[in-house]
Order: sequence, then C-alpha cells, then structure tokens
Amino acid sequence: MNRSKPTHFRNSLNLRDKVQVKILRKRLKLTDEQFSSVLRKSGISISAIAKEAATLK
Repeated sequence: MNRSKPTHFRNSLNLRDKVQVKILRKRLKLTDEQFSSVLRKSGISISAIAKEAATLK
C-alpha cells in the first residue's frame, strides 16, 4: 500500500482551500484587499501573516 502522505502544514496557509482562507481572514478582521496585500508582503506563513496584519491596525 503505497500512499502518499498528506502535505498539510499547520504553519502555512493553503490558498486553494477557500475555507481556510476565509477563516483566517475573518479571525484577523481584514478585508479582501487588505488580506491580499498582506499575503503579497509576507507569503503564506500564518505567523508572518498575523504579524503583518497587526501592523495594519
């Protein structure tokens, strides 16, 4: 049984998962535009996104 292991990382955001993106955006209380600009600056690391979002407020 050769199955590939799932590549879920707890510290990175999967941009293809709409639910994960929506939950993180709501938790950080960001608009779509703010969230996309934070992603461009910080990448997909959840801790980096939270840190960058804190500088916006």
